Amino acid sequence: MLRMHGDLIEAYYPALRTDSYCIGDQPRGVCDLETKTLAVPKIIALAKEHQDADAIVISCCDDPAVEELREMLSVPVIGAGTAVSAVARGLGKQVGIIGITEYVPEPYRRILGDDLIDLGRPDGVTCTLDLMTDVGRESVLRKAQELKAQGANCIALACTGMSTIRIAREIENSCGIPAVDPVTAEGLFAYYACLQSER
Repeated sequence: MLRMHGDLIEAYYPALRTDSYCIGDQPRGVCDLETKTLAVPKIIALAKEHQDADAIVISCCDDPAVEELREMLSVPVIGAGTAVSAVARGLGKQVGIIGITEYVPEPYRRILGDDLIDLGRPDGVTCTLDLMTDVGRESVLRKAQELKAQGANCIALACTGMSTIRIAREIENSCGIPAVDPVTAEGLFAYYACLQSER
């Protein structure tokens, strides 16, 4: 499980090599403002240990510690939420988001602004673990259909756990609109950052 996002990035972008690290004592990950606050110092400590990398990816759509690390480190720091929002901005005018938090993560609000459609999180989904159940998966698909009915012409997934269950393509097939996968998006930005470092 630990290497899953790194393995996905390497599969999508074969030129990249990743090392994966997990923050300690947060088995439910980052699923609300409290767990985000707890995660920030842990992420900063981990990133400082690995600042010799060509790029650092924070594989969480709430972008915990991303702004702080950009001030501290000289290497590119990529947040999943910023990456998803930027890709979605290029693919659709009215962007629906599906996440696991009760609030819209900051990068989505900042980048998508008034073009963002938020209908709340899927029923029964409060953390990444819920996404791995049949009930959670079906709830995400229902939410995508609701967002399309409200005018969304692109879906921006707002939890990297949705990359873990590989649901973006299923959303695209059922709704007929693009769905931006967080790990694919963060990998795209990491790939570009690494190309820049080679020049």
